[in-house]
Amino acid sequence: MRKQCLVLLGMMAAIYSAFGQEELSFEKAIIKGLENNYDVKIALQDKKVTEIDKKIGVGALLPSLDATYGRTTSTEDVEQQFVNESTPRNIDGAKSTGENFNINAIYGFRYEAVVALKRLGKLDEIGELQAKVVIENTVAAISEAYYRLATELERYEVLQETLELSQQRLDIAKSQYELGGSSKTEYLAAQVDYNTDRSMLVSQEQVIRTARINLNELMALDDTQNFVITDSILINKDLTLGPLVDQAMDQNKMLLINRRQENVAYLQLKEIQAQRLPYLSLDGNYRQSVSNSDAGFLIQNKREGYSFGATIGINLFSGFTLNRQIQRARVQQESQAYILDQYEVQLKSDIYRAFNVYENSKQRLEIERQNYLVVEENTDIAFDRFKTGLTSYLEFRDAQVNRLNAESRLIDAIFSTKVAEVELMRLAGKIYYKSNDEEILR
Repeated sequence: MRKQCLVLLGMMAAIYSAFGQEELSFEKAIIKGLENNYDVKIALQDKKVTEIDKKIGVGALLPSLDATYGRTTSTEDVEQQFVNESTPRNIDGAKSTGENFNINAIYGFRYEAVVALKRLGKLDEIGELQAKVVIENTVAAISEAYYRLATELERYEVLQETLELSQQRLDIAKSQYELGGSSKTEYLAAQVDYNTDRSMLVSQEQVIRTARINLNELMALDDTQNFVITDSILINKDLTLGPLVDQAMDQNKMLLINRRQENVAYLQLKEIQAQRLPYLSLDGNYRQSVSNSDAGFLIQNKREGYSFGATIGINLFSGFTLNRQIQRARVQQESQAYILDQYEVQLKSDIYRAFNVYENSKQRLEIERQNYLVVEENTDIAFDRFKTGLTSYLEFRDAQVNRLNAESRLIDAIFSTKVAEVELMRLAGKIYYKSNDEEILR
């Protein structure tokens, strides 16, 4: 019997297996989703951007090196008058050439560059955590979609059992009517109830198709993909509030993001304040130049040498621009601290709410499980009495409907308890998946 959990190896699985369709376990659904889901792919691409920014930020602490080479050539008609000569000298087509080769190195040290590198490191950590948030949300969404499909398949099986029972009742009513043992009204009522159950079964098929499409969408698979659901819905009844709150304070990814964003705001303030500190710039230059000319006293001029220099500077006044930037950064830091405090309060409230739903769902699940045992026994008795003519079709139909409603409530209670459990795991940062963070975020 399916009283302790939803056993999803019923008639639908047998039908799908007959057509050789692929089995889909819960673990396999998660793996497929993490491999194919586009939200996850986009999040991983965004994380690569923060990694690139961090690597490029290191360049601010490195020197710059430039090399240049230039060559000029000119041809001119020259007329020159010298002091010790009375006759001008004319040179037609005088050629002159010049070559310059320079290597210039500059290293400038500013303390704000060091702080900026730390800030980029924190932004890189935030990028990784944001990717993990998307992954956790995707895992939670796939979990709910998988268990929803499992629930609807189980509901379909319940409706099939109800339809089979209605078919038996219809056969009995037809035989009794043909033998004159009952009125046509009872036979027609049985047929109406049978058609009602058939209609419910057809409607449930549409619900299953929609649930399957939703799961395929999260796994980024074609909507025509059909899988045989193989796992049952198992409930973890051992969750307690205290450890969940403690784990959330340490592992909730959004909380960790807010903490790092507060640190980023602090580093932004320090980065701007560092602009008031002195800065040092070192430069070195190697130069080689050659010039040749057909006209003038110097036919060739060669130069080659090195030069070094150092500059120390400090900002004395910037029109209060720096003061304004520092004040704004300080306000943003205070605002980020408030945001962090607000999220901590919100997170604890979310856990309390989710845990309340979880506890309530567990209680309801136990009630529905016990109620189903009573309804099942009552239906069996009513059906036996109906076959022997000891009860009316109305009494039997009431028992049948009560059993259907009890089974549906039990299925819903199992699903809602599992959804509440998944939400608690997500808030506490305890959603795990097949691949570890390094493999997924690589």
